[in-house]
Amino acid sequence: MKNVIITGTSRGIGYELVPLFTDAGYNVLALSRNSAPISSINLDGCTMFPFDITDSKDILMVSQFVKENWKQVDILINNSGALINKPFAKTSIDDFLSVYEVNVFGAAALTKAVLPFMKKDGHVVNISSMGGVQGSVKFPGLSAYSSSKGALIALTELLAEEYKETGPSFNALALGAVQTEMLEEAFPGFNATVSAEEMAKYIMQFSLSGHQMYNGKVLQVSNSTP
Repeated sequence: MKNVIITGTSRGIGYELVPLFTDAGYNVLALSRNSAPISSINLDGCTMFPFDITDSKDILMVSQFVKENWKQVDILINNSGALINKPFAKTSIDDFLSVYEVNVFGAAALTKAVLPFMKKDGHVVNISSMGGVQGSVKFPGLSAYSSSKGALIALTELLAEEYKETGPSFNALALGAVQTEMLEEAFPGFNATVSAEEMAKYIMQFSLSGHQMYNGKVLQVSNSTP
């Protein structure tokens, strides 16, 4: 039975991913600041506790949980995301830091904590954005968010190279428009043609098998941006 860690599970794609994995028989550690949405649906095989990806004590708590209960992690999906929609002139350095702390530093810290429990056939999937892809269309107001997602892509490529002999594999999915609360924050009133559940199904399948064909790759999963 595979053990899966998913961050950002209180809403959107992360919320949809959890029951997909548990219904398929996987053990899931669902991590988000607000654990109430997942705990309310009472899923077998799912463990959750309030988790702040920017808090080193919470990162340590994940390591301790895995060491005491699982011993091994097969899949890590870094799905947590923070977004600020402001003109660059009004985006403070503190705004940049708050976004990067979740989207880059937090993902790096959790990955570092989980790596000792992953084997060569493990898979780390980083959820990025089309806004972070070089040469893609960029949108005003998303300077902190899009640049942080670009940094996450670069980190994915670097770690794949650094761990190519020992594993696990690292890949990034650069998502386009998906109907989530975060999309509404970035593009108020825009209606995407892809639902959170549809994208979650794609991410699940990729996390289970994508590393057989890809390592250090950025796959653009998008039919509109936005």
